[in-house]
Amino acid sequence: MVWRIDRLGRSLLDVLATVHDMRDQGISVRSISDGITSTTSGRLMLNMLVTLAEYGRELIVERVNAGIAASRASGTVFGRPVSDPTVIAEKLVIVDQPRREGKTALKPPSWLWSRANLYRNQQSLKTDAG
Repeated sequence: MVWRIDRLGRSLLDVLATVHDMRDQGISVRSISDGITSTTSGRLMLNMLVTLAEYGRELIVERVNAGIAASRASGTVFGRPVSDPTVIAEKLVIVDQPRREGKTALKPPSWLWSRANLYRNQQSLKTDAG
């Protein structure tokens, strides 16, 4: 028993294969919201609903991709902003003096970096210099 038949798989082939495997094992399938059972007319309805659900998912993907393309065409840049090497170098200079005095990075100021970012930037500085 499932709430909706499209919850059984990600595509039409997945759902049909799952239902077919269950039927081969003697398990009858029933969808609560779709009213589908393991009868002949239920299997017909299953095929139609799964096809419509897959069509709906494909339409959503097309709309999302069209929206992304339109955003890129209008100049939107996706992803993480590129780090400015001069800002990173300035922050590392700020951190350098307390580190020389033996202080640790257990609690760096929140305006500076998280501890992970501090270590990552120190490491990238070492690899760039080396």
